[in-house]
Amino acid sequence: MSAYQALYRKYRPQTFDDVVGQNAVTQTLKTQIVSGKLSHAYLFTGCHGTGKTTCAKILAKAVNCLNPENGNPCNRCKACRAIDEGTCMDVLEIDAASNNGVDNVRDLRDDAVYSPSQVKKRVYIVDEVHMLSTSAFNALLKIIEEPPEHLLFILATTELHKVPATILSRCQRFSFRRIGQEDIAAQLQFVAYQENIDLDNSAARVLARLADGAMRDALSLLDQCASAVSGELTAERVYASLGIAGERRCAELLDKIARQDTAGAMQLFNRLYTEGKDLSAMLDELASLVRDILILKTAPEAGITMLSGVAEDGETKALAARISGGELIRMMELLQKTLNLFTRSVSRRTDAELCILEMSQPELSQDLSSMNARLTRVEEQLKTGAFVLPQKAAPVVAEKPESESAPAEEINISQPEPEPQQEVNEELPMGFWQDLAAAVRKELYPPVSGFFTATPNGPMDVEVTGGVLTLRCRDSFTAEIVGKEDILQVVSRKASVLLGRPVKAKVTDLSKQGRDGAGMSKLMNFGRANPDIVRIKEN
Repeated sequence: MSAYQALYRKYRPQTFDDVVGQNAVTQTLKTQIVSGKLSHAYLFTGCHGTGKTTCAKILAKAVNCLNPENGNPCNRCKACRAIDEGTCMDVLEIDAASNNGVDNVRDLRDDAVYSPSQVKKRVYIVDEVHMLSTSAFNALLKIIEEPPEHLLFILATTELHKVPATILSRCQRFSFRRIGQEDIAAQLQFVAYQENIDLDNSAARVLARLADGAMRDALSLLDQCASAVSGELTAERVYASLGIAGERRCAELLDKIARQDTAGAMQLFNRLYTEGKDLSAMLDELASLVRDILILKTAPEAGITMLSGVAEDGETKALAARISGGELIRMMELLQKTLNLFTRSVSRRTDAELCILEMSQPELSQDLSSMNARLTRVEEQLKTGAFVLPQKAAPVVAEKPESESAPAEEINISQPEPEPQQEVNEELPMGFWQDLAAAVRKELYPPVSGFFTATPNGPMDVEVTGGVLTLRCRDSFTAEIVGKEDILQVVSRKASVLLGRPVKAKVTDLSKQGRDGAGMSKLMNFGRANPDIVRIKEN
C-alpha cells in the first residue's frame, strides 16, 4: 500500500494550463516558449501558495521538453520524467534560506559554467532568494549579468523589497496575484470530487476565504478537515474542526457589542471559549468583520467586492448601518492592541474578555478615541433619525387608604399634575464637568470660552437636577457673560450628548443667593428635600 500523499502535493499543476488564477503569467511564459524568446533570468514574486515554485518547475520542464505542446511540457518525454522524478542533475532547486552564504553562491557559479549533460538547458531555481546575504547577492550578480547560453535562472521571493535593484534590473519580473475566492472554491470542488470528499458549497467558500488567496493553504485546510470529519463536510464542521467561531457567531457577537449588550456578549464569548474556539482566531475574525464594515461605510457599492466573507453580506450591511465610524475605529484599535499583546500574555482569556468589555462599553474609557466613538454614534443617530429622546414617564400617584381619600366631587381637577421624579439611582459619568467644559470650549471663542474651566477655584461649577443643568456662577459678571441664550444653547446641546438625554441649561448667580446659607441648607436637607438632585463639582 502506497504512502498517503498530501493533497497540495498530489494536485500540484504539471502544465501552465493547470495553474489556477495566474493567467497573465502563464500565457506570457507559454508565448515565450513557443516563440523561443526566452530570458536568461526570471524573478517570480508574490505571496506564499500562489504558484511561484510550481511555475518555475513547469518552466524548467517546458524549456527542456522534447515534445512541447503549445508552450506546455508534454510530461511524457525522458526529460520531463527525469525532472519530475528529481533525477535530472541539470535542474537544481536551491533553498536560499539555508544556503545564503557567499560560499554557496560561489559553488553554484563554478558549477554553472559546465554544459548540461542530460537536457538542453541547465536551470537553477533559487527559492526565497531575498534570504541571500549581501555578499552572496554580489557573487550572484556577475553570472546573472553575463550567463552562458545554456544557463537559466529562476528566482522566487515573497519579499521583493529585499532583493537588490542590481538583481531586479537583470531579470524579467512576474508578479503572482492572490487567487480569487471563486477560483479557489472551484478547484476545491474539483479535488473533492476526485478524492470522493462530500464537500458542501458553503464549506468550499469558507475554506477559500480562510486560505486568503493561497491555493496551497486551501488544499491543506481541505486535507485537514476531510481527515477529521466523516460524512458531508459542511461550513459548521469546517469551523468545528479548525477551532474557529464561524460567520454566524462572529456577526452575532459583534451585534451584541454594537447594542452594548455586555452581558450577552460575554455569555456568547464564554460559550465559544468553552467549545474550544481559538482566542486569536476569534479576535482576528472580529477584526476582519470590523474591517469589512469600515469598507462598506466608505464605499457602499464597490465595497461589496472587497469583503473578506467573515459574515454574510446582508449581516455586514445591517451592522454597518448600526455602528458609527468612530466606534469601528475604536474597536479595531482595541482588537489590534489585544492581538499584539497575545504573544507575551500570561492569560489570553482575561485579555480577550477585557477587550470585549471595553468594546461594548465605551464609557469605561475616557480617552479621546472612546469619546469620539460615543459622539459619532449620537451624531449618526441624529443624522439618520434613529435617535429617540426618552419620554417622560406618567406621574405615579400613590393610593391613599380608603379612609383618607377625598370624595370624588371634592377633587380639584384644575391643579397641575406633579412633575415626574427623576430616578434616584441615576449615576452621572465621572469627569462630566471636565468633558462638558472641554466640549463647550471647542465651539466657543475667547473670551467666553475662558469661563469654562474645570478647576477647583474656577468661575463656576455645575449641578444637574432632573432635566435642568445649572451653571453655578460665583459672581454676577460670570453669570451675565455665560447666561446669554446662544451660549446656553451650546451648553444644553453638549450636555445632552454626554448624558444621553435632553437637558436644558440655565444660570444662577451664587453671589446674589447667599451661597453659604444655601449650601448649609442643602447639606442639612440632603437626601430628604431633594433626593433626586445630583451635583458634580471638581475637588
